[in-house]
Amino acid sequence: MALQGGAKWIKYLLILFSFFFWLCGAGLISLGVLVRMAMKDTLSVHSTSILAAPIILIVAGVIIFFTAYFGCCGSWKEHRCLITTFAVLLSFIILSEIGAAVAGYVLRGKVNETVEDGLKNMISQYNRSTDAFRKAVDKMQQHLKCCGANSSTDWANHTLDHQSVPDSCCKNLTSHCGSHALYDGSKVYQMGCISALEGLLKRNMLVVVCVFLLTALVQVLGVVYACVLICSIRKGYESL
Repeated sequence: MALQGGAKWIKYLLILFSFFFWLCGAGLISLGVLVRMAMKDTLSVHSTSILAAPIILIVAGVIIFFTAYFGCCGSWKEHRCLITTFAVLLSFIILSEIGAAVAGYVLRGKVNETVEDGLKNMISQYNRSTDAFRKAVDKMQQHLKCCGANSSTDWANHTLDHQSVPDSCCKNLTSHCGSHALYDGSKVYQMGCISALEGLLKRNMLVVVCVFLLTALVQVLGVVYACVLICSIRKGYESL
């Protein structure tokens, strides 16, 4: 049975929405993989909540990916069961996104504690760890333009002369530039990485929360279109 008039346009709009959701799912999967790789190659993180973040992104992406498949195939074939499955799954996704957005905003205040514990642990392990670990810490300090956890003085107990910092703390990176420069603000960054990283995480978290909410609003239209299409298909069968 072919739909006519406005119902036909709803069908194509739902196919377009489903394709958009499919792209969102693929994007989340890719983002989750990239975040996991970045965490593995940069920071030594021991917080379960942070380690779970990329896994959650990948799982959410897979769910959205297959939900979009139901919506696209159901709309194209005008199959009520598939479209109903799409609408139900999409409704659960919307509720989950709203819950995740609210939880993410509420938990913004706890970022500082997690960041501080992680950075202090990294500093204490710096001299006893692998070259890859040290390179990760150096890369973070150079990228964020920071030194130590709270300040450059955090390195005092982790260097032999108690007066030096890693070269990555230097404003102009050269060999041995951090030697005897612990308190020299003209040579090394004085701001700790806690403040720098906390600000970065909070800004990114706020962006993620906003994206989640905006996506949920768009997905509500998808549910509405799915319900309208289901009713149109049902009426078409009843008129036969």
